[in-house]
Amino acid sequence: MKQVLIILAMMVAAMAATAAATDSPVPVADLPALAADTAAVDTTAKTGSNFKELNDSTLSRMNKFQQLGYRIRKGIYEKMNEPYDTVRDKGYWFRALKHGKVDFTGGTIKYPKFINFCYKTYKWVDRAFNSYDTAYVRGTGKNWKLMLMSNQWLDSYTGKPFDHIESVLNSHITANLGAQLSFMAVSVGYTASITNMLQREKVSEKIDFSFTCARFTAEAYYYNYRGKTNVELKPEGQPRERIKDFTGLHRKTYGLHAYYFFNNKRYAQAAAYCYSKYQLRSAGSPLAGFNIEHHDIQIKTDELPPQSKEYVAEFGAPRFLYNDYCLMLGYGYNFVLGRKWLLNLTATPSFGYRQMLETQVEDKASSWSVNMRARIGLVYNHKQLFAGLRGSIDNHRYHSEKHQFIYTIYDFTLLAGIRF
Repeated sequence: MKQVLIILAMMVAAMAATAAATDSPVPVADLPALAADTAAVDTTAKTGSNFKELNDSTLSRMNKFQQLGYRIRKGIYEKMNEPYDTVRDKGYWFRALKHGKVDFTGGTIKYPKFINFCYKTYKWVDRAFNSYDTAYVRGTGKNWKLMLMSNQWLDSYTGKPFDHIESVLNSHITANLGAQLSFMAVSVGYTASITNMLQREKVSEKIDFSFTCARFTAEAYYYNYRGKTNVELKPEGQPRERIKDFTGLHRKTYGLHAYYFFNNKRYAQAAAYCYSKYQLRSAGSPLAGFNIEHHDIQIKTDELPPQSKEYVAEFGAPRFLYNDYCLMLGYGYNFVLGRKWLLNLTATPSFGYRQMLETQVEDKASSWSVNMRARIGLVYNHKQLFAGLRGSIDNHRYHSEKHQFIYTIYDFTLLAGIRF
């Protein structure tokens, strides 16, 4: 197992280095204010790179972050350009890899058969699944992306979760903070409620994982909410009952969304939600795929005020526990609003089968699942920096003989990030 992990790590390093070699060189320290300083010593001939060593006078005029970045880059360049054994034996490829000397096409380095096979497979997959019409879509030239996120979400339930009692349950708007890290087509993100961090009380958390290429995308997620909710009950023939800060609503949801882009040469969903492409001209695409989702919604009525319990006492603590298996059709469109702005709108209704799991609510429920998801993405790009807004509305319908309600998740995220 250890050997497999080492080989995978080396493969990732090799792919990253190969991709980086195709980009235009970027200066190690971009300091326009110091351009007039001619005291910098060019060490390109010595190191074979575009690294420039700065003198003490120049360093003294840099802030602490610039100085730290310069020292880190200098250390990396010195490490990669230090002398090493160049004898072409079986271990030479590993020594060369550690010093950034990656060349799968020139034939100067002989790699193990397995690594060479993996590299060729990667290049084939990249050509087959990640090619675009360059008049419409262009790559960013960077493999890594890091972003910080401020996320707000709200749960809303409308209908009759308690049989004949019309009800409206709206959760408090949950403020979450988190981060997302992406490498090439893969992204992993995590956000949690500020209350989680300050009071060590788990109110809400989200984990997202996605894989996006030109032809398709797959998104896996996990949401958990245990915060406060405002409740309004409308019993037949009785006055309305309003309850604030109800703590008995718990929701846990996880699932997988995957869909295919039919106009994958000209439409890049990654430009709006993964920030790994630039959409140059407006374009859209029909979408088709599937959803697999698990829902666990529990309403603990014993936490209601005494005057409200009498209306719902016969229902105990209803729990709606089920899986959805749906086919999805939809359409997405990227509006290029200028050289740096992009707006995406996507709608994906889904229809399929609902599997009820063990629950005390009832024995049978509707076997049909009808859902709707709408997304919006707004992006501003400035060189390797970007900022944006992501929003989604997930609408789910639950219908059976005793319980009918619609629950909706409103989710909006402000973010800022960097490509590197």
